[in-house]
Amino acid sequence: MFSWARFLSSGEDGVVLPSVYFSSLPVLDTTRLVLRPVRRRDAPDIFSYASDPEVSRFVLWEPHRSLSETRSYIRYVRALYHRGMPSSWAVVLRETGRVVGTIGFMWYSDVNGSAEVGYSFSRDVWNRGYATEALRAVISSAFASLPLNRLEAQHDVRNPASGRVMEKCGMKREGTLRQRIKNKGEYVDVVLWSLLRAELENK
Repeated sequence: MFSWARFLSSGEDGVVLPSVYFSSLPVLDTTRLVLRPVRRRDAPDIFSYASDPEVSRFVLWEPHRSLSETRSYIRYVRALYHRGMPSSWAVVLRETGRVVGTIGFMWYSDVNGSAEVGYSFSRDVWNRGYATEALRAVISSAFASLPLNRLEAQHDVRNPASGRVMEKCGMKREGTLRQRIKNKGEYVDVVLWSLLRAELENK
């Protein structure tokens, strides 16, 4: 059975300023994946899945129409690094070195000690447990390194597979928010999940 206790450091020795953490995202290693900052040369790998309408179907961004558009996205992410703002990791398959997704922070509130995490993965690696593996690594790093009390995630109600990932990572379903976001011209319901520091520390 998976246990979070071994991932959580005792005390607050490992906690850093959020701006420092976001400006230099740590490399996170899992059994099959490496999570690292996005690089310029990742453009072809990212474009290969970000141009797939099925990958972007339930998220707020549109499919990338060109490699140039993907390069612009990478420049944006790297600019967030430089500004010490919440951003994303590239998710790399350890065996092949291919970037198969991104995962990271949508926002962070220092005042409330809370953040939201989100992710997207290439369709050819769906249903293999990679999203769960990556999210566990991010949860571990976030709670160990940031003054974080609450981590949130949400998904379109039409995408229950994403909710199963959140559940496997110990997040609790809080409820359905009706027509909370407008996606691709349509108001959609989303399911909100969360994880509290106390819940990790008690496991």
